[in-house]
Amino acid sequence: MAGGMNILSWWAMAPDRGTREAWRQWATDKHPAAEYQGALPGCSHIPMMSLRRMSIGTRLAVESSLILLSDHQADMAIFTSRHGELERTQKILRHLHQEQPLSPTDFAMSVHNTAAGWLTIVANNTLPTTSLAAGEDSFQQGMIEAQAVLATGSAERVLLVDFDGIVPEVYQPFIPANSFPYAVALLLEGAGSLNCRAVAPGADLRKEPQSLSFLRGWLGSDTEFAVPGPQHGWMWGR
Repeated sequence: MAGGMNILSWWAMAPDRGTREAWRQWATDKHPAAEYQGALPGCSHIPMMSLRRMSIGTRLAVESSLILLSDHQADMAIFTSRHGELERTQKILRHLHQEQPLSPTDFAMSVHNTAAGWLTIVANNTLPTTSLAAGEDSFQQGMIEAQAVLATGSAERVLLVDFDGIVPEVYQPFIPANSFPYAVALLLEGAGSLNCRAVAPGADLRKEPQSLSFLRGWLGSDTEFAVPGPQHGWMWGR
């Protein structure tokens, strides 16, 4: 990735962690991701009527976005998610199999850009959005997209949000055993020192989502830190 970026602000949400101080403490601890067993933080920025219609992953993504947008403006938003609205998709497939009527709400909100759409509605903000899915590498591909947008001058600030919700039990054999709902939101701007390069793959001991691996490294003190990927690793420097 040519060119550098800067993180102007950030927010993250996961079970038992909903403040920056909690995440800073997490970055210095050695707890594995399997310990994400507690309650999810509340979503006080989303109106209740909207909140009730959102999946858990979308709630976390939209809430994290609203917190950043309450203090800063963004010119574009990029949402990345490995599974998207998998809860709704599985529910639709189950109802089809059982020959039951489909919920119009589930059908309308089963698309991968549901979280992006909800953000523009709740924030009453018509900023351009895009939604990406690249398997385990979704966050990293979102960062590449953000870097390209900033480097070409298409936007001065980009909101990048990586998230996932609850994976239905039928899909559990195909994902890491420590899967949990989370969201990581970064407000990025250009002309910074944050840069990345592809490196040989290394051992992924924590098996945590890429965005949380990135956040752990960025909140740490090392000048370089690695984020695992399915084909190769990503070495970030600052």
